[in-house]
Amino acid sequence: MGNHSGAPGSPGTHLVWDWNGTLLDDAAAIVSATNAAFAEIGLGPITLERYRELYRIPIPRFYESVLGRPPTAAEWEITDVVFHRHYSERRVGCGLTDGAERLLKEWRLAGHSQSLLSMYGHDELVPVVRGYGIESHFIRVEGRTGPSGGSKAPHMRRHLEALAETVSPERTVVIGDAVDDAVAAAHVGARAVLFTGGSHSRASLEAAGVPVVDTLEHAVEEAIRLVA
Repeated sequence: MGNHSGAPGSPGTHLVWDWNGTLLDDAAAIVSATNAAFAEIGLGPITLERYRELYRIPIPRFYESVLGRPPTAAEWEITDVVFHRHYSERRVGCGLTDGAERLLKEWRLAGHSQSLLSMYGHDELVPVVRGYGIESHFIRVEGRTGPSGGSKAPHMRRHLEALAETVSPERTVVIGDAVDDAVAAAHVGARAVLFTGGSHSRASLEAAGVPVVDTLEHAVEEAIRLVA
């Protein structure tokens, strides 16, 4: 990888990584926790394939696609609580996605910058990322603050504003597993590459109109190409 880093005012290529379903290989844990939440409101379990076909952000839209109607406030509240409880139990057994640790290290050693922005709650995210031993590769690790269920776009704006001294949106590529990651990138004038290992089907991701890849290695290669 070439060195695109530059002094402040001439920012280099920057990656904003997503966490769940991108760096963390937790799709099976998420579907299991989702099914536990569904059971609370009388819904039967779904497969990973079906989950990827139906998944939407904001999350209440996903529930609507399964229920056939918007969830009530009470249904959303109980399923959200149950999902997070079950996910926390199952997340412990999840590993990083193939190649993630090596790619993060190589990117940093090549002189590039990268950060992590997740819709996983900030107070939970930081110790989890630290526990996987990869925190030092990022110049910023940031999770969601405020209620769950929304879009990443406003969080992305705040994330890049906090990095504005060294990172420019036009030299930034967001790597994630959801259409919402591409929406958030477009919201701030950045590029996006979407990975098929997480929450969406390939067909859903391709509708976003950005590169879609099957490995994180290809995601980094596309990121370099996008800002060459």
